[in-house]
Amino acid sequence: MKQPRQPLIMMFGGAMLAASVGASANDVRLADGIDIPVAVHAASGDTLVLWLPSGIPGATPDAVLADKMRAHNIEVWRAEVLEARFLPALESSLEQVPDSDIVALIDAARASGKRVTLLASARAGLLALRGAHAWQTAHPRTAGLDGVILLHPNLYLGPPEPGREAEFHPVVLRTRLPVHVIQPEKSPWRFRLDALKTALERGGARVTVQFLPGVRDRYYFRADATPGEDAETAQLPARVRAGIDTLRQASAANPASKAPAAKPVATHKVVRGLQAYQGNPSPPPLQLIDLNGRTQNLAQLRGRVVLVNFWASWCPPCVREMPSMQRLKEKLADRPFTILAVNMAEPDKDVRAFLSKMHVDFPVPMDRDGAVLKNWKVFVFPTSFVLDGEGNIRLGVFGEVEWDIPEVVEKVVGLLSAGP
Repeated sequence: MKQPRQPLIMMFGGAMLAASVGASANDVRLADGIDIPVAVHAASGDTLVLWLPSGIPGATPDAVLADKMRAHNIEVWRAEVLEARFLPALESSLEQVPDSDIVALIDAARASGKRVTLLASARAGLLALRGAHAWQTAHPRTAGLDGVILLHPNLYLGPPEPGREAEFHPVVLRTRLPVHVIQPEKSPWRFRLDALKTALERGGARVTVQFLPGVRDRYYFRADATPGEDAETAQLPARVRAGIDTLRQASAANPASKAPAAKPVATHKVVRGLQAYQGNPSPPPLQLIDLNGRTQNLAQLRGRVVLVNFWASWCPPCVREMPSMQRLKEKLADRPFTILAVNMAEPDKDVRAFLSKMHVDFPVPMDRDGAVLKNWKVFVFPTSFVLDGEGNIRLGVFGEVEWDIPEVVEKVVGLLSAGP
């Protein structure tokens, strides 16, 4: 019979985790009797990082990176909050984790006598901010939590309908702790950094940003990582150390303050697939130089049905859907139909190398500074819009689409049949 583990707040030894070099397995006991499994990568010094799970399947190197942080005098606790609640390792599961679970983890971490920093990536950033806010509410004006480090965070309520402005989760405007963002360049969130920083600062947080050129989101656990991404992964423990030091400076300049009361969060409904467009049908301007040096001006395509697709070569769903876009173009070769595949700020040579393998021949306008992406309110890669012959947006979708399947072709042909 399996023996229960001892609560972490009572002991700091234990059996070695098979997947974690130098980590001991312990638990944090919650008020409802549930135990949260925690892998403790012990280290000397006064620094403790509470690392929350990403909910992204395959994010296995967390244990390896946590162990390497010990060389920087960082003790890491990897808390398996999804496992504790019997939730699948999915980003959507993070919303079901009670804030009180994170409060209990922070309390247990502070009981070690070390200074605590939260670390989270992608959508788990919301779990970290929610938990930090709840902890501050339970411990008003209490020091001991230095701040939050966020890796390529997505702090929106969820992807909006195409063309609509996304809303930040309310906790973003209620965060009083310092926040340090580590943001890769090859990411849709790169173009939202200013908006994120402004929203956090409006709520009272002190925000610093570390920008990582040349790497993709999730670079530190990608199976297809480039040599540059491997090199950046090796630097991540040092970047976390620098982030902690930055947070501590901000904490010293702005001591702990009482967190404002939380507000209820409305359920965000995600609609998948190509749908009727609900936003302003008049599109923003789109005039860009394409990869072949030609000007592509959407305003000059009146009388044609136009598929405007926003993509990047480092975005797997973009790569998967692109061949079907070419097949759709070929199906409609004798009809007034055009594809504009707008590339997001990649070097020409990278785009040419990628397209040489894809064998597509539609125009690729180059949005070199992301200005068009912002104007079109693109929050997810890929995002696509279909315009009718009068130049109005009629269909939209975030995420990939198999463009040549019957139900999608039928919607596009319906616009062609309607005429200008």
